[in-house]
Amino acid sequence: MDLIKVFPSHEALAQAVAEDIAACAQDAIARRGRFAIALSGGSTPAPLFDALASPPFRDRIAWDRVYVFWCDERSVPPDHPDSNYGQARARLLDRVPIPPAQIHRMQGELDPHAAADAYDRLLHGFFGAAAPGEPQPRFDYVHLGIGADGHTASLFPGTEALAAADPDRWVVANFVPKLHTWRITLTAAAINAGRRVVFMVEGAGKAHTLAAVVQGPPRPDDLPAQRIRPVAGRLVWMVDEAAAARLALD
Repeated sequence: MDLIKVFPSHEALAQAVAEDIAACAQDAIARRGRFAIALSGGSTPAPLFDALASPPFRDRIAWDRVYVFWCDERSVPPDHPDSNYGQARARLLDRVPIPPAQIHRMQGELDPHAAADAYDRLLHGFFGAAAPGEPQPRFDYVHLGIGADGHTASLFPGTEALAAADPDRWVVANFVPKLHTWRITLTAAAINAGRRVVFMVEGAGKAHTLAAVVQGPPRPDDLPAQRIRPVAGRLVWMVDEAAAARLALD
């Protein structure tokens, strides 16, 4: 059963997700000496990044033990307004004492296939070989959103990335016809290897899609977010009341 947490506003949601990340970071660092997080872009996480860069969360996280990755990236350079990395850098990473060498961006300015190959190699090098029975890449925290079309990361309906079947391939280039552009994205298998996978969803515009993804019949080709089912981790939906309006909650 998915864990669904509903908050009264987008601001309350951002604070709650920041609290969740801070607590997870403290636990991961205490247990394993580091915290590896994969971030998403878009408008929804902007207040979250601001919260993490401000007291009290900024001071609760040992940033010198944090390693930052991305779930996906647009095919743009890092200083482009649409860059997922650029948003996180401006709203969060430039405002906290994290060593630059521990920030691992997807290189959206490169050929998308070359960028995907490079990031796949980077993740394999960082995470190394899995322990027996443990999936990889074992992110401690994967932060996701959903689009009104049911996509997550850059796993869009009807795109080739949905057919990625090699469990050892963690990053792919994905052409999105409706956007007429390439994206670089983690595969569903890579996301599903995470220890804690959290969807952050806000706004009435996502209510119909959220209900369809969480409580509707399985349509993973049409609603790629349904493909996210951690194999040895926890899936959590953290949403505001507007997004939760169509959910059937006890």
